[in-house]
Amino acid sequence: MAPVIEIRNLKKYFGVAAGTNHAVDDITMTIEKGTTMGVVGESGCGKSTLGRTIIRLLEPTAGNILLNGEDITHAKGHQLTKVREKMQIIFQDPYSSLNPRMSVEDTVSEPLVISKKYKSKAEINDAITEIFSLVGIDQRFRNAYPHEMDGGRRQRVGIARAIALNPEFVMCDEPVSALDVSVQAAVLNLLMDLQEQRKLTYMFVTHDLSVVKHISTNISVMYLGQLVETSPSDELFDMPLHPYTKALLSAIPSTDIHHKKEQILMKGEITSAINPKPGCRFAPRCPHATEACSQPQALQEVGKNHFVSCCRVKELG
Repeated sequence: MAPVIEIRNLKKYFGVAAGTNHAVDDITMTIEKGTTMGVVGESGCGKSTLGRTIIRLLEPTAGNILLNGEDITHAKGHQLTKVREKMQIIFQDPYSSLNPRMSVEDTVSEPLVISKKYKSKAEINDAITEIFSLVGIDQRFRNAYPHEMDGGRRQRVGIARAIALNPEFVMCDEPVSALDVSVQAAVLNLLMDLQEQRKLTYMFVTHDLSVVKHISTNISVMYLGQLVETSPSDELFDMPLHPYTKALLSAIPSTDIHHKKEQILMKGEITSAINPKPGCRFAPRCPHATEACSQPQALQEVGKNHFVSCCRVKELG
């Protein structure tokens, strides 16, 4: 399959009082058409910043972003407007991401009107009816406002807005973390159905490892702005290789009382992403760290499409 998104050595730095925050630091990634790239890691590791930089909500500091082979890193004006029709985002909070003064119909119709792809109000009305049907919003909510709806319906409105212009790539920024468990399942199933129907390509940012396993084709693990491991979803859960990935997966609760797994406790202080030193950023918390870990690390392929950033990965197995 051809890649929809390619990022090469992407960086996003922020100037702060103490120096420079390396929020996204030299990340290279490919997301193929119709697949889902799950991105996991602790809060503050740069997951959301990565996604927002890819869709150009944030200006990259360095590196390249390619959409269907076209470099959009420095797209401006009309070109950027056209790019954004192909790249959309579903936000985490289904309430604050919606304008409280706009009805549901106005929220979904806004991108349709701005795009100027529809010649009449009747065409826009037909398009909204179809979108509502796709995302499971009853037509009686067309004139409702966000405060009149529950969290699940509000998130469906957010999804409807994101797919209104039939984009190719959707960045899902923890779209179910603010929802009840039962509603989470319905929204996840909706996203997967839409992906199948419209051949959508997703980046799915989340803290929930069980969720990311359910929806993702491939998974990338981030730690303090860098990728430490990336592989097909099933393989990552069956054979995690980076010490940080192993610790993350060991924290997943299990209902199997007969085969209790040992949780790997991460000790030590989290290093800062502000003016980071060369070398592995996980080393201060890693039980396997040696002097070699103070040297710059790079992703290396240890299996088919399985990459790990650890100089001791072959020793640890």
